[in-house]
Amino acid sequence: MSLGDHFRELRARIMRIALYIVTATIVALFFYDQLFELILDPYNQARRMLGQGTQTQAVITGVGTPLMLQLKVSGVAALVATSPLWLSEIWGFIVPGLHKTERRWTRIFAFTAGPLFIAGVVLGYYVLPKGIAALIGFTPDGLTQLTEFGEFFSFITRMLLVFGVAFEIPLFVVMLNLAGVVSGKALGRHRPWIIIATFIFAAVATPSTDPYSMLMLAIPMLVLVLASEVIARLLDRRRGRRAPEEWDDDAVSPL
Repeated sequence: MSLGDHFRELRARIMRIALYIVTATIVALFFYDQLFELILDPYNQARRMLGQGTQTQAVITGVGTPLMLQLKVSGVAALVATSPLWLSEIWGFIVPGLHKTERRWTRIFAFTAGPLFIAGVVLGYYVLPKGIAALIGFTPDGLTQLTEFGEFFSFITRMLLVFGVAFEIPLFVVMLNLAGVVSGKALGRHRPWIIIATFIFAAVATPSTDPYSMLMLAIPMLVLVLASEVIARLLDRRRGRRAPEEWDDDAVSPL
């Protein structure tokens, strides 16, 4: 294909992706009440955890904010619901330019990235109530904490995105091993630093300041990272190759 044909194909795929998202957004508008309850549920759980000790209330400010909030919620729901469609469009545009081995690696990525991301989002949604309760608990006595729902929706989106992306990191480690960039032996040698870096990442990435949210992100992520090290060692053993750090630059290549 010529360069112009590639651009025309890219334009067609972008238009189809936009059509998917716009159509799903219109459909999501009919289910806005259910989506709103789903988003507000962690806040209500946090209120029940706090009891009568802290007064808090969710509010919406601004005349046009309710409409923009409705569009944002429906848009995010549409983006998540149509992810298999627009990911397949991206895959269809990229795959013709890949070699056979590269296609195999990208298939592994495509089939495992989605479930891992969803697992991270589900775990983040489970942790949200305790994190929200911990943050609202800093409200001084005698004051009422007002939660602006637009900011609350952005907070939830960032929290779930952090958990989802964090669960993808071990997958990238395995992909780097498949590409010959990282060996299982190197991962084992740097394991103590990886463990420390995992906890630091969890502490910085979680928007809430409570240790519960940090541990709920760090522990599963650490298990996945250690599992990726085991997978990398098995792949190295299967290929029967030495780790990159053991290569001798002055040795004669067998080729």
